Amino acid sequence: MLHSLPLLILILIFVAAVAVVWLAGIYLSSTTDEMDDRFKLGQALGGMLFLAITTNLPEIAITASAALSHNLEIAVGNILGGIAIQTVVLVLFDVVGLWRKDALSYYAASLQLVLEGGLVIAVLLLTIMGTQLPSSLVFLRITPATLLITITWIVGVWLIGKARKDLPWQEKGVPEEVLHGERSDRKKKKIQHWNTVHIVLVFLAAALFTLVAGVALEESGNEIANQIGMSGVVFGSTILALATALPEISTGLASIKLKAYNLAFSDIFGGNAFLPVLFLLATLLSGEAVLPKAQKADLYLAALGGVLTIIYIYGLIFRPKRQILHMGIDSLLVLICYVLGILGLVTFAR
Repeated sequence: MLHSLPLLILILIFVAAVAVVWLAGIYLSSTTDEMDDRFKLGQALGGMLFLAITTNLPEIAITASAALSHNLEIAVGNILGGIAIQTVVLVLFDVVGLWRKDALSYYAASLQLVLEGGLVIAVLLLTIMGTQLPSSLVFLRITPATLLITITWIVGVWLIGKARKDLPWQEKGVPEEVLHGERSDRKKKKIQHWNTVHIVLVFLAAALFTLVAGVALEESGNEIANQIGMSGVVFGSTILALATALPEISTGLASIKLKAYNLAFSDIFGGNAFLPVLFLLATLLSGEAVLPKAQKADLYLAALGGVLTIIYIYGLIFRPKRQILHMGIDSLLVLICYVLGILGLVTFAR
């Protein structure tokens, strides 16, 4: 539908979609934070179940559309292409959200987040392994790899929920404002006076706006790239991927403003762990094995996302307080590795 529109109209649609996604993200973060408290889920699990899945609604819609039209390469690229850049979004949270405070991984003191990062690595490895299986392995519109990825995600979420009460770990050296501090945000206080039904309805409305505006953002951004001659795997994995990560950026910065640091981390890790589950949806809708359609660039970006996640896992375990260039050491390493990774991608994507 957007192919026939002039460039100026596409840019206006893109900007409007950015504004809607940004505003919806603020409400998503605030209502999720309050639902975590009321349903006693905790920020890590609540962020993984509510925020991470909701901010990926545009990816769900585009994956479903690509699968129904049998554009399976688009479905694979949409799922794997954004994981690395979404991990780099944590660098932005570190720099912009905390600025001259200690590193973000120091404040996000939770081994549940380490488990979430481990789940990201697990589903990415299963995805890469699944790309090597023959495309004829389809039974009842399901392939073994996509089924195993989904089961792994479900078990991982269950273990993360279990770890909230049964994990034998001491929160030593956690900043007081994280353990006991009140989150003094005007919007937070306003939402606390809403009843639960009101909060859920606002959350669902913000999710709907995120879905519609997110799809408009991705489609208009892709068409703008085509019209100005910037299409290609490198553009898709950088500029376009960053644009489609706007829901996570908006919700993450809003979470940090609420001092809900675990929620910000969990939004990214939870979203990255959930994205490969969409391969099952794509396989069910298309009736074909989707993973064997993966290109070299898709596998490369999936591996890069895994490397960046591992760096943050180490940051969450060691929790370095020191900052360099207004960011934690782990964030700086993630940024350097991502830049080097994209330069490596250029060498074989030309």
